[in-house]
Amino acid sequence: MNITIIGTGNMARGIATRMLAGGNNVILVGHTPGKAEDLATELQRAAQGGASVQAASEGSSKDSAVVVLAVPYAAAAPIVQQYGDQLAGKIIVDITNPVDFTTMSPALPGGTSAAEEIAKVAPAGAKVVKAFNTTFAGPLIAGQVAEQPLDVFIAGDDADAKTTISQLVTSGGLRAVDAGPLQRARQLEALGLLHIALQFTLNTAFGSAVRIIA
Repeated sequence: MNITIIGTGNMARGIATRMLAGGNNVILVGHTPGKAEDLATELQRAAQGGASVQAASEGSSKDSAVVVLAVPYAAAAPIVQQYGDQLAGKIIVDITNPVDFTTMSPALPGGTSAAEEIAKVAPAGAKVVKAFNTTFAGPLIAGQVAEQPLDVFIAGDDADAKTTISQLVTSGGLRAVDAGPLQRARQLEALGLLHIALQFTLNTAFGSAVRIIA
């Protein structure tokens, strides 16, 4: 499958690594000239099963069925608006955690989520899915913590879109967990904030993972 990742930071690197390990083709789109090209070159070694990674110009979503917003929350909705109808019919994956880092508190009022706000500005036919917001970049690159695969919690209102993202997650060696409708992004973002905050009390250096054990 073709996957466009908008962003060239650590989370873009981590998610791209898992997608390439699963044999999927990745297109990287960056704002800063040269960064997408540099990251694509770095990630060539992660490609498995005939997968490819390439850079594309800003504003291009290529022919990907899935577009991952690997950017800070403040940039996500403007990017969706910038792309406009290019995203119609596509699966938009929101990985963001809306956090006020000066107070370590939610940056959105209660009763909504980053994913729901992004869905409001998405074009008709686009399907927004929340995923990867509770996973950190380092563990994503490794694919595991303490020899345990990462759990990726997935929320969305379109069953087929969630199935597609679940298959991508599984292909990359991770475990997909269906967290319910898109509204569950509110709880996932709260969990994401808690996981971030705990890094400073547990001194885990963003190397931990949230996992369901039963």
